[in-house]
Amino acid sequence: MPATVSRGRGRRTINEINMVPFIDVMLVLLIIFMVTAPLISPSLIDLPSMGKAPRQPDLVIEVVISKTASLELKLREKTSSVTLDTLVTEIQRAQADTPGSAVVISADKNVKYEIVMKVMDKLQRAGVQRLGLSVQLVK
Repeated sequence: MPATVSRGRGRRTINEINMVPFIDVMLVLLIIFMVTAPLISPSLIDLPSMGKAPRQPDLVIEVVISKTASLELKLREKTSSVTLDTLVTEIQRAQADTPGSAVVISADKNVKYEIVMKVMDKLQRAGVQRLGLSVQLVK
């Protein structure tokens, strides 16, 4: 209900909001948050750790999965297009030449996760020991 003021002949309503109670409540809330914020301990997340590899791989075999889900095999600066079935035989042949080689999968970020998992599963079932994913570091 608006307040009324009587001056002179008639009564007029005041069309203003009283901000003092609002400011009082905000200051009390500010003080409460300032007092309680240091008392709340932040949650700690136990992130997994990774040890350093015992040695660098002699040869890095890169499997590239493009946007169209086609597979390419990069081996010693040679790039060849392969299918999922021939991928395993090509990698096993390359690892027979250099036993300390690692396989890195580089997939486009728009590729379905299912395709990457199929390639990883196929390689792990074939007995590939050193298998990793290539990522781009965000600066």
